[in-house]
Amino acid sequence: MAERVGKEQVSREKGYLYYLGKDGYLWKTPTKLNKSGKKARVGSEKISRANGYMYFLDKKGYIARAKMKNA
Repeated sequence: MAERVGKEQVSREKGYLYYLGKDGYLWKTPTKLNKSGKKARVGSEKISRANGYMYFLDKKGYIARAKMKNA
């Protein structure tokens, strides 16, 4: 089960993949189908990472984390 980590809500755009970068900020990168898109930083909130967790953007637009089984 995932737990919400971030307080900032981000609206999703079609054709982008969202992830938490090494710097702690949320980034978006274009998928293969989106030829005209550019990689860009989306959020202004910095998240500190913890070992053994996977970070992602949930359906409501908040950064969430879930415990990994193999960690």
